[in-house]
Amino acid sequence: MSNSVDDYIQRGIYGDRETKPSERRKFLGTIRERIVIALTQAQVREHGIYPQVEEAIKENKKARLYLNGHMSSEDLAKYRKIASSYQVHYKTVTNKDHKSPIGLVLAYDYAIDKEEIYVEKENDNTEPPKSNERGLVTIFKKFFKGN
Repeated sequence: MSNSVDDYIQRGIYGDRETKPSERRKFLGTIRERIVIALTQAQVREHGIYPQVEEAIKENKKARLYLNGHMSSEDLAKYRKIASSYQVHYKTVTNKDHKSPIGLVLAYDYAIDKEEIYVEKENDNTEPPKSNERGLVTIFKKFFKGN
């Protein structure tokens, strides 16, 4: 009886015990075995979206999208929009004590043990999508190159 009272008091003081706290800090509050797909912060910041992430969101509507709250709202907006369009819940996670290298995680509330969760950039020779700014730079380079 005293053991359960001590446990109750400890939980009241310190909160519930957390499984795999280092994994939870890295993966925005979830653990590796629950993850469908993950992107680093650098990948989330890239222009455009990763089609693999959109496909994963589309195919896993019962999963939740976790977004790193240390990133700018502009970088996260494109993935919030995709999640909303497929009615997938998303949550922005900010851990003030730890800055995770992970920018985005799509995960379930239970283990799925997917072997490969990270999206690798394909090394093909296709050009990245061009923005208007890049187009203007190209025009100015061509203009001044001729002189």
